Amino acid sequence: MSYYFVAQIKLEDETKYKKYLDKCDEVFAKFKGRYLSVDNNPEILEGDWTYSRLVLIEFESEKDLKEWYDSDSYQEILKYRLAGAHCDTIMVKGI
Repeated sequence: MSYYFVAQIKLEDETKYKKYLDKCDEVFAKFKGRYLSVDNNPEILEGDWTYSRLVLIEFESEKDLKEWYDSDSYQEILKYRLAGAHCDTIMVKGI
């Protein structure tokens, strides 16, 4: 069963956030995930959305997602994302 990492991101400091972007693909390549969407301008159909980016990543299992997210290499760069942006992230189980 697939699991999805969903991140809603509101950029606040592009210089700090760039430090995250400079390393995230290199770190991500070590794990079993697949980018499904990175959208800087999603169309809002209902409600309010105050973010500037949405990221959707698919993993084959909950274990794979957590191994990526909890890995030392990801945690090392995560601090740059959190310093450069307000982020709301969730893990969603597929059907």
